[in-house]
Amino acid sequence: MKFAVLDFETTGNQSADEIIQVGLAIIEEDQTISRVYGSYVNPGIPIPPFITSLTGITEQDVADAPSLEEMMMELVPLLDDVVLVGHNVAFDFGFLQNALDRCGYLPYAGRILDTMDFLKICFPSLTTYQLGLVSSHFEIQHERPHQADSDALATALVLLKCLDELWSLPLITLQRLSELFASEDSDLGWYFDGLCQEKEKQPAQDLENQTYYRQLALAVEDWNEIAPPRDKLEDNPLRTMEFPQYLASIEERLREIMPQYEARESQSIMFSEVMTALENEKHLIIEAGTGTGKSLGYLIPAIYQSVKNDQKVMVSTHTINLQDQLRERDVPLLTEVVPFPFKAAVFKGRQHYLCLRKFEHKINKKDFANPKEDLLIAAQMLIWLTQTLTGDDEELNLGGRGGDFWETVASDSESCLGRACPWFRKCFYHRAKHEAGIADVVITNHSKLFTDIKAGHQLLPAYEHLVIDEAHHLEEVAGKHLGLQMKYFTIVHTLTRLYKDNRSGQLPALRQQISSSGYERASEWSSLIDRLSGDLVEVKEHWDRLSDMLFSLLPERSDAAPGDTGQFVLRLQPTKKPQDWEALSALEHQIHVILSDVVRKGEKMINELRDDHDEYNSDSLVTDISGLFKDLNAEKEDLRFFMSLKEEGNVYWMEANGHFRSKSLQLFAVPIDVSKQLKEVFFDKKKSIILTSATLSIEKSFQYMIENLGLQEAADTNRLMTVQLPSPFRYRDQALLVIPRDFPSVKGSIGDVLFVNTLVKSLADTAVVTKGRMLVLFTSYRMLRQVHEPLRQALSTSDITVLGQGVDTGSRSKLIRRFQDSSASVLLGTSSFWEGVDIPGEALTCLAIVRLPFQPPNHPLVEAKSELLQQQKKNPFMKLSVPQAVIRFKQGFGRLVRTASDRGIVIVYDTRVIESYYGKYFLYSLPGPKMEHMPMNQMVPRISEWLHEGGAS
Repeated sequence: MKFAVLDFETTGNQSADEIIQVGLAIIEEDQTISRVYGSYVNPGIPIPPFITSLTGITEQDVADAPSLEEMMMELVPLLDDVVLVGHNVAFDFGFLQNALDRCGYLPYAGRILDTMDFLKICFPSLTTYQLGLVSSHFEIQHERPHQADSDALATALVLLKCLDELWSLPLITLQRLSELFASEDSDLGWYFDGLCQEKEKQPAQDLENQTYYRQLALAVEDWNEIAPPRDKLEDNPLRTMEFPQYLASIEERLREIMPQYEARESQSIMFSEVMTALENEKHLIIEAGTGTGKSLGYLIPAIYQSVKNDQKVMVSTHTINLQDQLRERDVPLLTEVVPFPFKAAVFKGRQHYLCLRKFEHKINKKDFANPKEDLLIAAQMLIWLTQTLTGDDEELNLGGRGGDFWETVASDSESCLGRACPWFRKCFYHRAKHEAGIADVVITNHSKLFTDIKAGHQLLPAYEHLVIDEAHHLEEVAGKHLGLQMKYFTIVHTLTRLYKDNRSGQLPALRQQISSSGYERASEWSSLIDRLSGDLVEVKEHWDRLSDMLFSLLPERSDAAPGDTGQFVLRLQPTKKPQDWEALSALEHQIHVILSDVVRKGEKMINELRDDHDEYNSDSLVTDISGLFKDLNAEKEDLRFFMSLKEEGNVYWMEANGHFRSKSLQLFAVPIDVSKQLKEVFFDKKKSIILTSATLSIEKSFQYMIENLGLQEAADTNRLMTVQLPSPFRYRDQALLVIPRDFPSVKGSIGDVLFVNTLVKSLADTAVVTKGRMLVLFTSYRMLRQVHEPLRQALSTSDITVLGQGVDTGSRSKLIRRFQDSSASVLLGTSSFWEGVDIPGEALTCLAIVRLPFQPPNHPLVEAKSELLQQQKKNPFMKLSVPQAVIRFKQGFGRLVRTASDRGIVIVYDTRVIESYYGKYFLYSLPGPKMEHMPMNQMVPRISEWLHEGGAS
């Protein structure tokens, strides 16, 4: 099998566009690359400037190049008897067919393969499939990205990497792949089929590395064989060891492994404060800025506490990112330096784990909603099973519709067969649960903490000590979980999984099974399934109508980005219901009545089936259907709770975005004040809770957090310790904060002409001095849009790129990667860029804060909290708006200095920080940068001077 890897550079993406360069790499049957052919092509038309900037190909390059006809005379013979390959091959193939046609050749009729498909299947955990990034991941030399010959060679090397990976797979996995694609008349299926036949001729290999079970190859053994960490030790390793001694031995080991390790004052204080709180059963609020090393600051004492007293310590993070960072970076390090064996287990929400029973059922039945995409995802997962030790969906790059596929194979409690499941001992969720059960420290997330409370503490292992990292998010997560959050698709997914049409869905599958079974009650049950299916279709129609009507009530917010979930928002108040609410309630009532009937009859039928025929007791189809009925029941109750708007202490609102309209509808009912519940479920019940984050204090005081999280009583009875750690950085030398005192002010979320022009000029002048490397934070998306284009033009002559969130490419992480990769660029971001963005080192020199980050006062939750404070005769602005904005401001500031050698500038364009009575709360809450205010015209010279001081010292 000979491959020809093809790549074209063209004047655009449409079939009418011209080819300007071709690259072709030939891979021989022995998998060597025998030649790389490359040629410019004269397109006969001018090359658009953006194509030149992307590819580096200029008019001069193609001026004397061969014409399309001349190039095709050389290319066509090379395509004889080969399999054509490309990275995103449909693009190149379209241009090839067009060129063959124009030059009078027959169309290409051979096999076609896409390296994108191979990468997705072979490397299911790659975070990107972009050729340049994939090449650097595999350490493939890719010298000139977006030049056809270089791209073709890189693609050929990537293909060889994939083919090696496939060849190394267990035969059973290849057979399953071949089987998956068998009914598809696809070239991919043809390739897997051939590969299987080759592999079958080989003697059986690698039977040791995998576990084989029910025709699948897995990387994991049975979880019940995992022993506790100190099974072999007779005695407790800490019986006679005090904490200082334990700490000293760890620090000694750290110095051996990392010669540059030095004990930081702030981290040492953190060790002892956390230990004191755990030993004396007190709660602790500890603010630890960037660079403290706070994960080790709490993990090292937590391990000591847990092992010494045999008391599990729970650690909770807000983001999955931090959870994974602890697993991949901090725990492996601690495993090397802690002087005895210990176990730290990560335990996420159940929906993150693959249910092997559902997956097996899905691929055996080929139960695919979107056949083309689902086949690729199923293939990805077959290979992933030979690699994964956790079965955690965060390891997979599922892309597009992958989320829908995952929902149908994720573990969930309603359809779990427990010990009756043939997969029980291999089950990823029960593995994670078992590991959490025997672990000393369990790392989970805020969401799971609250789901556990709602489930009556059935989910997490019992614990008395808890560390909450990223604690400034605790209140918000508590609200969402102690309240209700429901999406349009919550109900739709359940309905369509039960019944989509006569061919797809769990009920039609059951009907088929029953009608071919010959049971005496088969026809009775079949006709009942038909009636239920009709009812479900009717519910879906009602729900679509209700969602449309709810969406039509929503006004658009002026400052949100298009496509933001909160672009459309409406608060619903029990006393001021919208007009026609009766009509909406009547629709909800119909849904409620029909669903109650469906669930009652459906569950009765399932029970009869199980009673009459034992084999249905553990049948996976019946189990899943029974679980879906339970889900429907819970969803109809949630909808009723939302629509009745009864609960006094709750705030009710809806959100959606303009792209997906009513399909993006989300319904919320959230307690206005969660402090009482937090006090009852956590601070009164647990022995010791440690709250940490870089942003918990406001002007050196923790009062805001104490009140909002329900810690006032603990503070009054001396059960609460509070500590603000000194910063490990020299902020006075490392950061300069500049305020242009004569900067124009602005009201609302849109800037007037004067404001926008002044801002653009100032940003452009500063960007030239800082050579780009600038992050500009906005509070309103509209203002970002106003500034983006004029700033891009102002900087177009200085070779500085301007990237805007929501204006330029996709996701936040892609933008940040582009910002880091291009040496001179300015990144404009709104809300989600204020925190969690980590751009250490040279990539970021200047942070500009356009306006203080006050939350829009009309957001339903903010509004309801303000009303509650007014009833309590408190000032909502000082008690709520200012503290929230200060915490966000500190988060934003924290983007700048990430390491001890970073230096940078912060510009605050909002003069309220020096003019208003509350401005001091913002400035005095920062960790002590040098602050200066000056007229605008002195700003750029001062910045330039300060940057050079740093270079000289």
